[in-house]
Amino acid sequence: MRALLFLARRLLAAAGTLLAVSIVLFAGSEVLPGDAAAASLGTNATAEQTAAVRAELGLDRPLAVRYAEWVGNAVRGDLGDSIVERAPVTEIVAIPLADTALLTVLAALATIVLATAIGLAAGLRPGSRLDRVLSSGALVAVSVPQFVIAGLLVLLFSTVLGWFPAVSLIPAGGAPLDRPEILVLPVAALTIFAAAWASRLIRAIVIDADTAPNVEAARLAGLPESVVIRRHLLPATVGPAAQAFAWLASALFGGTAVVEQIFNYPGLSETLVSAVRHHDTPVLEGVGLLLAAIIIGSLVVADLIGLLANPKLRTA
Repeated sequence: MRALLFLARRLLAAAGTLLAVSIVLFAGSEVLPGDAAAASLGTNATAEQTAAVRAELGLDRPLAVRYAEWVGNAVRGDLGDSIVERAPVTEIVAIPLADTALLTVLAALATIVLATAIGLAAGLRPGSRLDRVLSSGALVAVSVPQFVIAGLLVLLFSTVLGWFPAVSLIPAGGAPLDRPEILVLPVAALTIFAAAWASRLIRAIVIDADTAPNVEAARLAGLPESVVIRRHLLPATVGPAAQAFAWLASALFGGTAVVEQIFNYPGLSETLVSAVRHHDTPVLEGVGLLLAAIIIGSLVVADLIGLLANPKLRTA
């Protein structure tokens, strides 16, 4: 019962947060400079033409009415139509969303492997020379802005070594996987920062698990250290580590914008920038709401993993 109440509170909080985000998105798009109707007609449009388009698009109705209609449609999966392209927003963002998701998944997988290896190596030998070197390196990587990391990767692996392209250009009508080499530097830029942050967290989790009573009892019983680590220490770190990685996935998805812009990767950030430039409010609001839903959903999954990993909540 306690577990169900815990989960219900998290879901209600997530729904409330998403509702608040939708209000901020809708209100923010309304105060952007420019006019969506005028932007769709061009600079030579007359006032009468602009007014006619505003009426056609329903932009002359009260703000509260348009918001209520937008939210109601969004709940049913309809994010409206683009003012500029006159096509459903869901169709416009489908391919960029898939491309951004691909970048995020690859970075998340690389982060899990790298952060787990570094965190375990440092956490199993706290205070050692290896721990100091790895922890210092992770601290430096976390402290460097992501755009600087991306720039250094381009300088080294593209300009100097010439191993990978500096710009993630995709063939016309193709997909990123048609040219896997264009994914290497963007994924690396995301992974370095994320793995550095996550490895410090994994290190702390390992150190905390290493002092647990069952681990100490296993050592006192004379079990080999490899058995103690495999059977007693590592299982205790799975829940907290999985929760941390689930939270990190949401941060990765939200953090792709900078990397996509630097490498000219055709993801959601390009769609978002274009929508802001052309005052295409339905696309702007749709992309923002999708990003918020994905990030909030990832945080709910992280809370659910924490619930499953906590025996007190799970068995209550």
